[in-house]
Amino acid sequence: MTRKLVIKEVLASLVSMLWFSVLLFPFMVMKVNVASGVAQIRFRWAAMPVIAIAAFVLSFLWRRALIWNEHRGDKLSTSSPFALARAFIQKALSKKPVRRTSLLVLLALVAVYPYALGMYHTNIMITALIYVILALGLNIVVGLGGLLNLGYAAFFAFGAYTYGLLWKYAGPAFVSAGINTGWIFWIALPLAGIIAVIFGILLSLPVLRLRGDYLAIITLAFGEIVRMVLQNSSAVTGGATGISLIPRPWLFNLRLPPRQAATYIYYIVLILVIFTIFVVRRIEDSRVGRALEAMREDEIACEAMGIDLVRNKLATFALGAFWAGIAGVVLAAQTTYINPDSFTLWESIMVLMAIVIGGTGSIPGAIGGALILKLLPEYFRPLAQYRMLIYGIAMIIIIIFKPDGLIPRNRKKYTFVEKVAQDGKAEVQA
Repeated sequence: MTRKLVIKEVLASLVSMLWFSVLLFPFMVMKVNVASGVAQIRFRWAAMPVIAIAAFVLSFLWRRALIWNEHRGDKLSTSSPFALARAFIQKALSKKPVRRTSLLVLLALVAVYPYALGMYHTNIMITALIYVILALGLNIVVGLGGLLNLGYAAFFAFGAYTYGLLWKYAGPAFVSAGINTGWIFWIALPLAGIIAVIFGILLSLPVLRLRGDYLAIITLAFGEIVRMVLQNSSAVTGGATGISLIPRPWLFNLRLPPRQAATYIYYIVLILVIFTIFVVRRIEDSRVGRALEAMREDEIACEAMGIDLVRNKLATFALGAFWAGIAGVVLAAQTTYINPDSFTLWESIMVLMAIVIGGTGSIPGAIGGALILKLLPEYFRPLAQYRMLIYGIAMIIIIIFKPDGLIPRNRKKYTFVEKVAQDGKAEVQA
């Protein structure tokens, strides 16, 4: 970095420091106290140096980061610590014994998690794993199909209310017949997925010709309509009061106490996460997944190649809705209480943020993004009032410096190597 460039950036940071000092002066320095109907202004001058220094340092670092981001692709460094560590990890994981051992160690840590950290951390992890299922399901719609769905929380609500309504109306019949009410959970689990698929297909029918912003607005309206219907249908859904005392799943006709029940639900949702990863991975490598990716890249070229866009869009919404319905049942079983306020637009945005932060179209990215967005706020509760500010800053930083997400999708690459045979003729191998 030349001396002239340093002086230029320092001057620009000084200008930013002056602007921030002026703009934040009424909020950070002036404090109004009202006593006996009289307003008194107290000036906290000690905050001025802090604001000025913080604005100068952050402005300078931000400018340097933008310059680095602009030129980081000009020359790829293979001797940096991060590059060497990444190369070492990739080389180690390329070996089957190391990869399998790492997977077994990870599964062992996940299996002993409830016993090592207790009920509080188990419930937090259950919520995070539920959002992992949601992120993987929405990743099919947004990451593979390229369809922006802002009403995903509606399918989440269908799953939760399927279990809640089954308990509300069929639960007394189970009790009077002497049947274990724990069976309601296992009945609701596949049924919620089927109901969510049906509504996903119904949603996709009127939006087959829409894309981009128009599709986002329609799906947003669908999510809000579902929430308002649930809130105003007091006679059926309980309205704003919701449905309470939803039973947790029982184990072999045994009603488990809260701690053991949380552990049992943890293992259930863990198996569902593994099953979801397996299915989504198979979808990616299947003919349907290839068609969805083609639709995401260019719908006109996709249709010209003979791919049925109508069937693909129906499949995309149906597959994404299925996993949301499954996750809704697990949420109702964990919290034992649901109401429409649990399925607002913010829930859809949270799941979408998890995909964007982790990496659109990437299974590890969706998992990592969901875990970050659900675990970090729980473990940083003293900063709860700054949650939206932190989310906003994180999104801006990731979009600028990591537009592909923290763990971008590693697409398959095929290389052709020319190999000279013994007779002198060239052979091309894939």
